[in-house]
Amino acid sequence: MFLAEKLIKGVLNVVSNVDSSHFTPSNPPPARAPLAYAARPNVNDEDDQFHRVFLQLAGEDQEVSPKELMDILNRIVSKQKDLKTDGFSIESCRSMVAVMDSDSSGKLGFQEFKYLWNNIKRWQCVYKTCDADHSGLISAQELPGAFRAAGFPLNDELFQILSRRYSDEQGNMDFDNYIGCLVRLDAMFRFFKTLDKDNKGFINVNIQEWLQLTMYS
Repeated sequence: MFLAEKLIKGVLNVVSNVDSSHFTPSNPPPARAPLAYAARPNVNDEDDQFHRVFLQLAGEDQEVSPKELMDILNRIVSKQKDLKTDGFSIESCRSMVAVMDSDSSGKLGFQEFKYLWNNIKRWQCVYKTCDADHSGLISAQELPGAFRAAGFPLNDELFQILSRRYSDEQGNMDFDNYIGCLVRLDAMFRFFKTLDKDNKGFINVNIQEWLQLTMYS
């Protein structure tokens, strides 16, 4: 239990001047794809220590449900007084699980959870670094830089769409919305790359494949 408590307390406990460009994420799990493309994740390179922590967090079924993810994330952010957030809702966590769920089990296995966890750590560093006025929020002026620093240089049209969806009326984005947006963006990029096997920059999907990709997300 000590390892689990250490992870919960320390995973987002980083100083604001951390250079997120030095963070090396783990390899992502396979992106969720239409069932014909689905593959089980390769778990040969599991890190033993992190795996033991994961098993304590996940419980007997060795998977993290949306409710478990919500409880974990809210225990973390409740200790982060310099992050403005209303807390992660069950709907937000269902969405994160859905886009990370490569085998459509409704829960996160080890590789899926590890990839999500490492991204949240990295994006939390970006969030604090880009919060130049230390308001706990990413303001409308800070937001483009916060997306670029997280690895998503967006065109103006897409940026405005995401801002309307995830920001408040003043254009500010709090921590849970920032993370939820980036998790979805990352997953959508990976979905596309999974299907764009020739790197042409476009894909062809039929209606059933499109519905499988978009409705469970």
